[in-house]
Parts: sequence; C-alpha cells; structure tokens
Amino acid sequence: MIQRLIECVPNFSEGRNMQIIKQITDEIEKIEGVKLLNVDPGAATNRTVVTFVGAPEQIIEAAFQAIKKAGEVIDMRQHHGEHPRMGATDVCPFIPIAGVTMEECAQYSRTLAKRVGEELLIPVYCYESAAFTPERRNLANCRSGEYEGLANKFLNPQWKPDFGPAQFSERTSHTGATAIGARDFLVAINFNLNTTSTRRANAIAFDVREKGRKKREGNAITGKVVKDEKGADVWIPGTLKGCKAIGWFIEEYGIAQVSMNVTNITQTPVHIAFDEVVEKAALRGIRVTGCEIVGLIPKKVLIEAGKYYLAKQNRSLGIAEEEIIKIAVKSMGLDDLKPFDAKEKVIEYLLEDGAAKKLIDLTVKGFAVETASESPAPGGGSISAYMGALGAALGTMVANLSSHKPGWDDRWQYFSDWAEKGQSIMSEMLYLVDEDTNSFNKILTAFGLPKGNDEEKAIRSAAIQAATQYATEIPLRTMKVAYSAFDLVEAMAKEGNPNSLSDAGVGALALRSAIYGAYMNVRINSADLKDKTVSEKLVNEAQQIFDLASGREKSIIESVLATLGSK
Repeated sequence: MIQRLIECVPNFSEGRNMQIIKQITDEIEKIEGVKLLNVDPGAATNRTVVTFVGAPEQIIEAAFQAIKKAGEVIDMRQHHGEHPRMGATDVCPFIPIAGVTMEECAQYSRTLAKRVGEELLIPVYCYESAAFTPERRNLANCRSGEYEGLANKFLNPQWKPDFGPAQFSERTSHTGATAIGARDFLVAINFNLNTTSTRRANAIAFDVREKGRKKREGNAITGKVVKDEKGADVWIPGTLKGCKAIGWFIEEYGIAQVSMNVTNITQTPVHIAFDEVVEKAALRGIRVTGCEIVGLIPKKVLIEAGKYYLAKQNRSLGIAEEEIIKIAVKSMGLDDLKPFDAKEKVIEYLLEDGAAKKLIDLTVKGFAVETASESPAPGGGSISAYMGALGAALGTMVANLSSHKPGWDDRWQYFSDWAEKGQSIMSEMLYLVDEDTNSFNKILTAFGLPKGNDEEKAIRSAAIQAATQYATEIPLRTMKVAYSAFDLVEAMAKEGNPNSLSDAGVGALALRSAIYGAYMNVRINSADLKDKTVSEKLVNEAQQIFDLASGREKSIIESVLATLGSK
C-alpha cells in the first residue's frame, strides 16, 4: 500500500536565535502524523532550513502553524543576513515524495497559500509548479527587491500577491511576504573519480550540467570566449537537463569528484545522471568508482535505479524491495567510500523508525504465537489477508523463476511484468493484515467512549457504526485484492516454469481460502450495521466475489492436476 507523502522545506528568516527557531519547529512537531527530519540554521545567512514529511493534509496544517508562529516571533524590520529574503517565512515548497503527483502538490500548496493569505494576512506569491503565471515560476522573480522592496512592489499591478493583502501595512512590515509553491525533489550527489585533478573533474561537470560551458574560439581551453551579436557570452549546453555540477578535490578522500545537484529527478533520474557521468568520464580516460548521496532521498530514487539496472540485465523487476535497492546501491557504487544504509538515507524508512510494531514484522513463529494468544486480534480477517499475501507470493515466485529460466530469455519481460503485478498485490495484502486488526481495534476504541449523557451516547453510537462499517469494508477489500491475484496464478499455472506448477496450484488454494475467510468476516461484521442499505450493499459485493472464487480456484487446480497427470 503506497503512502501519500509530501516533504515540506520552509526557510525561516532566523538562523541565530535557537529559542525562536525552536518555537517554530515545536509547532510542526505538535501535528500528529508529521515527522520533523532536519533543522539546519545558518548564522551568516540568518536563515534556518527546516525539513519535515507527512501526508498532504497534515503537511498543510504543520506548514500553516509554522508560518503563523514565524510571523509572530520574527520581526523582518530587524532582520539582516547574507541570503536573499522577503519574509519571516521566506519560502515554503511542497515536494512530492510518494503517492502524490506534482499537480496535486501544486494544488495543496495553493490551498496553504490561500489560507495563509486570508487567515494570517501575509502576502503570498505562488511559485514553481504552483505559479499562476509563467514569470512567477522563478523564485528569484517573486523575491526580486527582497523585503526592502515590498512597498514599491505592491504598487505594481503586475506583482500583486496571489493571496493576502497588497498593502505594506504595519502587519506586513513585521511579517514580510512569503513564497509558497511546489517543486521536484533535489538530489545532491557526488561522483567519485579515479583522479586527483580538479580541472578534469570540472571538465566532466561542464560536459553534463545543463548550463554547459562557455564556447571558445577553436574550442580550446585558452581560446577567447565567443560572443553573440549582442555581446553576450555564447554557451555550449551540457547533456543533462535540470542538473547543476562542478568539479572539486576532497581532501578527506584524496580524490576529485563531480558534485551535482539534480533539480528535477523526473526529467533526469539519478541513475541516468550516473550513466552519463560515467560515459563522459570514460571519454576523458577517467573512471567513476562510485558516488555518494548527500542528505535524504525518496525511496523511488533507488527503486527506479534498481529496476533500470535489472532491466539492462534482462532480469525480473518483480523482486523484493530490499533486493531492488541492493542492486541500485551496487550498480552506482553508493557504498564506494563508506557503507550505505538505506534506513538512514531514505525518507520513507526514516518515517517508519519508531512506528508501532506491525504484525507483518513478526517472525512466522511470532505471528502464530500472537494469533494463538488470549487477545482477539489478530483474528480470521488478518489471517485471511496473510493467506492472500502467500497466494500472491507463490504466483510471483513462479513468475520470477520463469523469467530467469534458461532458454526463455526472449520472454523475460512477460514474466517480469507478472512478477511486478504480484509484488504489488502482495504488498497490499500485507497492508491489509495489519489494517484488519486496526479496524477491530477502532471498534474497541469506539465502545470505550463515554456515555454519560445523550450527546455522548449519540457520539459513541455514531463512532461504533463508523468503525463497524470500516471493519466490514476491510475484509471486502481483502476479497477484491485476493481475487485479482487469480489472474497471476492462472497465467503461471498455464505458462510458467513447469517445475513450479504445484506452487501455482497452492497459490490458488491460498487465494480461495483468503476470499472465503474474508467473506465470513464481512458477514459477521455487517450484521452489526444499523444502516441495512449499506449492509446489504457490502454483503452483495462480497457474495459476488465469493461465488466466483470457487470456480476460479477449481479451474486452476484442474489444469494443474491434468498437467501433472500427463507427466
């Protein structure tokens, strides 16, 4: 089950007074579901960069509260620093991490901008992907004139704020203005070279960075810079869009590096940048020995890289997430200079740190022991979901074995596609293992609500009904997801590696058991729903899947046994 995650990286115009900074970050940490990842103050710039991650709705709330507090504790009339700025909260970008598109991120940032403008009376400019006009995409344009130029800027109709007041009032003189927007994730990555030459590292950087290098007469290093008809320098663009790069020598490692910022990982994925640097370095007689990622990255950076290198090897992409990441690490040499721990570098994994223990994290024995305990959960619903996960896992295994079968190389992509589908189904089934137990716990929580008066009784009753409906919908979802896996095991039973035929058959048995078990949970939970229209609708959906499941399983088993009987 894919999490919906947004990273927010607001920059506040205070980098020296840690008490003020903490007041702002405390507001962020108050929001449940949001995790503060990093606070980076700078004394010279008098600016602090804060990084936090969470689901869209929680991110909007945390950002709003932080901007509100910054407007209270930072007085822009007293602010001085080296970095360009125009407000107490200078910029506040939203960055899609997982399960959220850039378009959605832009809309979420506009929602925040509207609220900040209307409720806090802070002028807001929307920039990058959230910009309403092309000239406002560039943050530098929005911030031109900085804080000191706001009064005159507001007089220009072309630069009226997108939200909030367009007057330089007493309030605005205190808070300044804010830029809120959506942008892609920036990855800082350094490529390790088997040379100590900064000049050669720079040459490679100029080959690949989007800006490129200045054109010189005769294309010679010492040649005179070529000018256009207006007298401006002529530039030869590099090969990678959305990338900035320079070369430098690192004393600590004793090597030169190409240091790069990939500002648009959708346009130029990190693995594409890696391969391009490798190619350009080789043309200059230099080898890239590996690379290092600076700071944090979204999981998709490594997943996309791992699948890219697996595909180049004609290997199945439908393998465990951990294995895909291992391929990415080894392919790009992320552990060249020091060990690479994905748990410390990947945003999604950092969010899991300290989270409540899940059933799926138990050992096989531990899960069985927990099920057999006096606690009513996990119960049949979670067990049904787990059987569905095992059924999908068996189908995925057959697909992977078939993809790698000698003599079937021309069909690797076909089986890889099935394996990827199987991994997706298995992931959702594993999510439902815990969610079924969570849904049961929601009912227990609802029953524990106070019932001292009529109002409390009404609230309690509504909560019980909402929790009961959810506890009915979850096993129904288990049935739907498990049923979708029949296509996988049927295809593997008919076309997969013959040596794994029985595995596909067992997968079908597990899926039918998952559906039957979840069906019983739908029936028992729906009986407690007072809204019989809703109850009947859920039961009817479950009944249709239940009736079809037996036929699908029977067909697959008969096919498997017939083939086994002919051997």
